[in-house]
Amino acid sequence: MAGMNAKGEGFTREDHVFRSRRKKCAAWLYRPEGVTKPPVVVMAHGFGAQRDFGLEPYAGAFARRGLSVFLFDYRNFGASEGEPRNLVNPWRHLRDWKAAIAYVRSLKEVDGSRLGLWGSSYSGGHVIVTASRDEGVAAISAQVPFVDGFSSAAYTGTRHALQATAAGLKDLARAFTFREPYRVPIVSDPKTFGIMNTPESEPGYMAIVPEGTDWRNECPARAVLELLLYRPIKRARKVRCPALVILGEKDSLIKPTAVEKAASRMREVTLVHLPVGHFDVYTGDWFRKVSETQADFFVHHLS
Repeated sequence: MAGMNAKGEGFTREDHVFRSRRKKCAAWLYRPEGVTKPPVVVMAHGFGAQRDFGLEPYAGAFARRGLSVFLFDYRNFGASEGEPRNLVNPWRHLRDWKAAIAYVRSLKEVDGSRLGLWGSSYSGGHVIVTASRDEGVAAISAQVPFVDGFSSAAYTGTRHALQATAAGLKDLARAFTFREPYRVPIVSDPKTFGIMNTPESEPGYMAIVPEGTDWRNECPARAVLELLLYRPIKRARKVRCPALVILGEKDSLIKPTAVEKAASRMREVTLVHLPVGHFDVYTGDWFRKVSETQADFFVHHLS
């Protein structure tokens, strides 16, 4: 279901709504001007975020290169339906990806047979898993991707893992007794427990949160238990389409060697090492460099 149009430099943007497990999910469809039936890139955000957290510049950059972009919010996030709010669950997210792709392939405005996936951080793992299951995906780009819950837990330290597990179990107990979720910060400074609390996390994450948002920096703590069990690296061998993987050499949340390992298992992969942290790719010169590299990749493989 399409809605109001907005206009950018070289593209238009429409509001769309699709359904995932009976819930309405909000999305934007970017359409490049002067291109009939363009290829399309499906995008969604990382851990605990919304589609307007640093992803609109990427979508605009791709649209200006002649690509259509479908950028959506998961259930329970942003303008999409669902309770409890900010419920991070990778398996729910994967079902939302599947529903979004099915919806995009039904659209007459784009060429759903030339479809790519773009993910960052947590959604970088989701595009790996989704592409491993959907042979119709033509290309994927995964930047600073979450690839292995075990590896990430070890990388951020035993103390953090124990705090996260205790919080997650407390939230599960509340869920089983039909009480309100026990919530923890999504991002915090290193002195405070948060799901992401390395030194770069709070300044990096908050830099992409738009002013005036009603988003709250919290999520049900059960997310940390599901994070530990989520291992996209196990699906990497089944990714048969071309893949572009962006690795942050200074990433404090995702172990670089784990990303290298996941990339090495893919059939046709381009692995790019950058001297950046986890959040540097969303703004400034690194955003411009990375978005151009990704646009070149998608134009080449989807044209």
